[in-house]
Amino acid sequence: MLLTASRPWTPAFAGVTRTLAAYRSRWRLVGFAFAAAFLAFGGPAVADTSPKHGGTLEFAVTVEPGNYDCHGNISFAFLHPIAPHYSTLLKFDAANYPQIISDLAESWSVSADRLTYTFKLRSNVFFHDGSRLTSADVKASYERIARPPPGIVSARKVDYAAISSIDTPDPLTVVFHLQWPEAAMLANFASPWNCIYSAARLAQDPEFPKAHVLGTGAFAFVEYEKGKYWRGRRWERYFLPGRPYLDGYQADFIPANAVMAGYKGGRIAAEFRGVTPPQRDDLVEALGDRIEVSESPWLSNLLVVFNTKRPPFDDARVRRALSLAIDRWGAAAKLQGSTFLKYVGGVMRPGSSMATPEAELVTIPGFSRDIAASREEARRLLDEVGVPNLKVTITVRDIPMPHYAGADLLAESWRQIGITATQDRRNIWDWQKEIDARQFDVALDFSGDFYDDPTIQLTKYVSHDLSPVNYSYSTDRFLDALFIGQAVTSDPRQRAKIVRDFEQHALSEAYTVPLLWWNRIVATSAKLKGWSITPSHFIGQDLTDVWLDQ
Repeated sequence: MLLTASRPWTPAFAGVTRTLAAYRSRWRLVGFAFAAAFLAFGGPAVADTSPKHGGTLEFAVTVEPGNYDCHGNISFAFLHPIAPHYSTLLKFDAANYPQIISDLAESWSVSADRLTYTFKLRSNVFFHDGSRLTSADVKASYERIARPPPGIVSARKVDYAAISSIDTPDPLTVVFHLQWPEAAMLANFASPWNCIYSAARLAQDPEFPKAHVLGTGAFAFVEYEKGKYWRGRRWERYFLPGRPYLDGYQADFIPANAVMAGYKGGRIAAEFRGVTPPQRDDLVEALGDRIEVSESPWLSNLLVVFNTKRPPFDDARVRRALSLAIDRWGAAAKLQGSTFLKYVGGVMRPGSSMATPEAELVTIPGFSRDIAASREEARRLLDEVGVPNLKVTITVRDIPMPHYAGADLLAESWRQIGITATQDRRNIWDWQKEIDARQFDVALDFSGDFYDDPTIQLTKYVSHDLSPVNYSYSTDRFLDALFIGQAVTSDPRQRAKIVRDFEQHALSEAYTVPLLWWNRIVATSAKLKGWSITPSHFIGQDLTDVWLDQ
């Protein structure tokens, strides 16, 4: 066995910029199995590591996609089965994360003032219906992301507020003009969510991608049988010579409790989101050198979201009390051996360059190591408001790991201060409907991103009218001002200070608060090659470079 670690569109955002966080956190713990036999001339036997063509990769996805639109989705349940059908302007090189490389753009240049990004597109790119990709398709796709038409959800539009206009001087050139320098712009152009769609299809129907799959990726869509699988086949006119290596892939929709059997029976080669520590150990014991395990800190966390439009959660004292009652440090120590949940952190991933050091973090309400004192203060606040015996319903995604564990932690923590909490577990699409309708008390949400950067990470906390993924529906113009402030600040130390101020205010008001950050463990068949773990389960899932050693 090999074990390795590794807005709406609004003038309110004029002046926003962001600085890329250059920090990368990966580690590798490697165990080597040495050959017992040698070649006749005395040298060691060397495995052929050249990529091979052929075969169908079968992997598990524990939840099915609700629709097929990249721009509006936020879940792995969408990305893992559907990403192989699409291309983006740029992409992250998973094997050398966070390096950014070409995808549809053959080359690119940035003006000295960082206000103009010019992309030269590959000339041999075809959609899976045979139509040729041009700059018009890129423009239409990014207009939809940055300034979505009525009825279209663009989950990450706040990240593209700097774009003022997009020009297409010729079919293979697209030019983005920015209102202000965006330090993270290249990373945003490499977002795995920014699928490029056919301009012609979008002109006919802006909602076309919600129910149809038409991309330029390495694999063309074959079929989707609800409750069973999603299939793609090799696109013979793919723009990279010799790729993809696979003949096709099949994403099997398997309940979480059946994934282990899928591994052990040889049905699946991977479940790319992650396994728990006990599952990892079980697979290693059962499969030995037929399984490989990769581990990395995870750019994901669980979030506790309070419905600020529903009393008494419109009172900051109630929200703060509920956050104060959570024993984050004790839970991290207890749960890391059995779940993804491992790290205590604030609004930025623990260990990243902008993360708050522990000495400062413990001064924020809810993050003290003295849980007894925190819970005493929580009870005082609830008595002050007049809701000492509050009853709360937690709306939870019906994904056992780690959402059930997180909800159980909340229920037990709140029981300790006299609050009765019940759980309403719903599939992710019904969960989303409840959140969108604002029909909840407290929701257990998650944050998952593709790159460490404050502007990306803070979108869950910025006012809802600027960021639709703030499900607390809060409006806090002080936070919005700090958000803009950190984004236009080029000095990393000054930017970090603004992020600290943002964090202190956000977590004291407690519209949304972090619960625990995750640790990612992925098990793959030893036959699966060309896939690399990253801190994000959204990166490296186009399967372009994956091959099977069979």
